Amino acid sequence: MLRFETAGESHGETLVTILTGLPAGVPVALERVNRELWRRQQGYGRGGRMKIESDKAHIVSGVRHGKTIGSPIAVLLQNRDWKNWTEALPVEDAAGAEGSAKPVYRPRPGHADLAGCIKYNFPEARYVLERASARETTARVAAGALAKLFLDEFGIEILSHVVALGGARLERKASWDEIKALASKDEVLLNCVDAETEARMKEVVDEAYRTGDTRGGVFEIVVRGAPVGLGSHIAWDTRLDGRLAQAVVSMQAVKGVEVGAASLAAASPGSQVQDTIHYNKPERAFYRGSNKAGGLEGGMTNGRDIVVRGSIKPISTLRRPLESVDLRTREPSAAAYERSDVAVVPAAGVIGEAMVALVMASAFLEKFGGDSLDETRRNYKGYMEQVRRF
Repeated sequence: MLRFETAGESHGETLVTILTGLPAGVPVALERVNRELWRRQQGYGRGGRMKIESDKAHIVSGVRHGKTIGSPIAVLLQNRDWKNWTEALPVEDAAGAEGSAKPVYRPRPGHADLAGCIKYNFPEARYVLERASARETTARVAAGALAKLFLDEFGIEILSHVVALGGARLERKASWDEIKALASKDEVLLNCVDAETEARMKEVVDEAYRTGDTRGGVFEIVVRGAPVGLGSHIAWDTRLDGRLAQAVVSMQAVKGVEVGAASLAAASPGSQVQDTIHYNKPERAFYRGSNKAGGLEGGMTNGRDIVVRGSIKPISTLRRPLESVDLRTREPSAAAYERSDVAVVPAAGVIGEAMVALVMASAFLEKFGGDSLDETRRNYKGYMEQVRRF
């Protein structure tokens, strides 16, 4: 069973991710992992933290001579900003340490600050925001990059693009080639396939900069090459669409998930929503007339591209703070401000890719198993022959 866990705080010494369950023999190219980490840091509207950090993966276990060995993979990701926080967030207590602390007494609306303080009985929100911060997603992207490397061995690719930022929206379908071209760029603006739409998105971000506000949007993740039959219809927690939705909405600030053309389908008659089924006799293969289901029917993959959209709200930390209450005095006060982003939709797409990759790799291993990559390949090959003969 594939599983992962992350640890670390936003301004702590390091972030950690541990991925367990990849079979032995999967090639691991560190430059591919670091490329994913780089992609997460890009996009117009990112804050000052991205100028400090230059994320690189340091794999300390589970990979030897460039291949997985079947044991848990541990990845360390250093926080360069730690040098500015060593006295504020020490592991061991020391005399006078209180004077170096950086408490947050004015919780930010929309953030974990207040609920976390109440839950853990903290007098201020520093420890809450350190872990609730989206800086944690760096570790998720590292784990997702390893899952992508495994899926690569079976021709499964996962990419994302931005379809909306504020009121600026892409009004056409993006082709796979367009999305793939975005991923290969060495300079990222807002990761939209259409230059005119991207220019409008930039104007939205510029306006947010001018007004001290933040903006959210919608990113789309596309999975190409997944075989028929991953996931299952037999129980609520085995349905792959549900698992993908939970993975994406678990991301900080993501408040909604759409599979396929869900919003359009909800307003359309059934005759216009379902993907008609056809059969190509010369190729002995079933195919669909469209892909409104987003590659998932009955909780299972149907062989078409999997399409998942995430809706991310504007970042909660505003340079023009909203109304709040001081935890010490209980008097009205402006919410705290810490260095933050203005818009993160392109980065959210990359994080979404990682989460989708982890779910897809888990579903793939549940279906095909294997302690080694060779064993997984044999099982996969046998199943695909069964599909061909069906």
